[in-house]
Amino acid sequence: MLHPFEEGLAQREANYVPLTPIDFIARAAEVYGDRLAMVHGDVRRNWRETYARTRQLASALVNAGIGRGDTVAALLPNIPAMVEAHFGVPMAGAVLNALNTRLDVATMLFMLRHGEAKALIVDTEYASLAQRAAIAFPELKIITVADIAEADPEHFPRSIDYEAFLEQGDPAYEWVPPQNEWDAIALNYTSGTTGDPKGVVYHHRGAYLNAVSAILEWDMPKHPVYLWTLPLFHCNGWCFAWTVAARAGVNVCLRKFDAKFVFELIRNEHVTHYCGAPIVQGALADAPAEYREGITHKVHTMVAGAAPAPAVIAKMKAIGVELTHVYGLTEVYGPAAVCAVQESWKSLDADEQARLAARQGVRYHLQSGVSVRNPATMEPVPNDGQTLGEIMFRGNICMKGYLKNERATEEALRGGWFHTGDLGVMTPDGYVRITDRSKDIIISGGENISSIEVEDTLYRHPAVALAAVVAMPDAKWGEVPCAFVELRPGASATAEEIIAHCRLFLAHYKVPRVVKFGELPRTATGKIQKFELRSQVGSQSAIDLSAAPATKENK
Repeated sequence: MLHPFEEGLAQREANYVPLTPIDFIARAAEVYGDRLAMVHGDVRRNWRETYARTRQLASALVNAGIGRGDTVAALLPNIPAMVEAHFGVPMAGAVLNALNTRLDVATMLFMLRHGEAKALIVDTEYASLAQRAAIAFPELKIITVADIAEADPEHFPRSIDYEAFLEQGDPAYEWVPPQNEWDAIALNYTSGTTGDPKGVVYHHRGAYLNAVSAILEWDMPKHPVYLWTLPLFHCNGWCFAWTVAARAGVNVCLRKFDAKFVFELIRNEHVTHYCGAPIVQGALADAPAEYREGITHKVHTMVAGAAPAPAVIAKMKAIGVELTHVYGLTEVYGPAAVCAVQESWKSLDADEQARLAARQGVRYHLQSGVSVRNPATMEPVPNDGQTLGEIMFRGNICMKGYLKNERATEEALRGGWFHTGDLGVMTPDGYVRITDRSKDIIISGGENISSIEVEDTLYRHPAVALAAVVAMPDAKWGEVPCAFVELRPGASATAEEIIAHCRLFLAHYKVPRVVKFGELPRTATGKIQKFELRSQVGSQSAIDLSAAPATKENK
């Protein structure tokens, strides 16, 4: 027997519509069509024009045979085409795969193959990848964006110019919302703890909710002016392409970070918001004072991961930048926790305020939970600020899973929580604080580096017998890879030779900055003791909580 509140009260088209962030741009065009939406050099477009271009892109993709569930990859800097792709691709029912422009060609080719990309939208700067992709994938449709240079036929065979491609589409294209808000909207690769990247799949519901949650966490008003210092390939720019549309704000594009140019844009465009890794914040805080001349308005910024040093936070505050510290991972759409500032903190001294603000914080408004738990028992640790556990998330702002990797998906989502692999404590006031990482990931300038991938490269050198890579603290990048190498008997190699070897196979930021030679410490079973190596370079040792009960920090 149906409950009275169920009988005759089923979902209908009139009262239930799947959530999708694509709708944000439709509303922005309907309500604020004449307002400025896009700034990039001489380009200035309003929301009506921007919406029409995204519909043209969607229409052209459909005409080219791209449909529901197909992958469209994009290798683009933070330019208008990249923002447009965040709407036009899902309007066609397809899934956007924003590629990290800093990766090596081999890794990007793996992603194109694994994600089964049907089309690639690529800036002409990335000619090497385009040429290799055209050879490796003869059926791949290549669409070139000539933002700073025309496409040369040698590197871009079989390609079509982005603007010409848009001309093939209908600016009034009647796009259809997803049938199910659980449908995939984006594919983002993360290096994880293995050499092969894992494909994190986002759904429309999660993208919608994280975009709205960012508005709530930041108290973002209507019509913000948002500067794209954060790469749009990072978790779809932490979902801010959709957030800015929801507030009918202004996308101020930035092809390449430069502190002086950033301050020029803040001043000239009256930028109100931007996001960035600690290295970005540090570069702006340390920039010459003359760069900031003429900027009198308050600017809001979000920083993720490790918080900037207290000195940087103080500098940012002094120059009129209000900093919000957030925490998350690719698997939770970027930030999904925020260090919510309490009114009572304002009476504390600057150092204590900085210490409190450096914590990873509490759950986003629209995330169901963030917790610190013993991964073996799944019991929450006490709020004592000392007992270690693994930081976990659950809720709608969580990935569907890893593409074509059910085993990894089950492991990451076991027990009803997403396991971050980050170790932390829960403070007495209910804030999460990271203390270490259980994974051997190195986070350098906001980029994840798999130590296993670097170690595999080291092992390809004929003189290397054993290798281990750990994070070494760095004043500029936060962390950089440090390689410990044990040479084969009778073999010789210099640090310069090892580094040159790594440069042949790895993206520049993954290459070890320091190489140390000698016998590597091992356990009785022959396993390399990485915690000993971390100790040598002044980094904390990782603790595996999956094999033991939660313990007291520093016990």
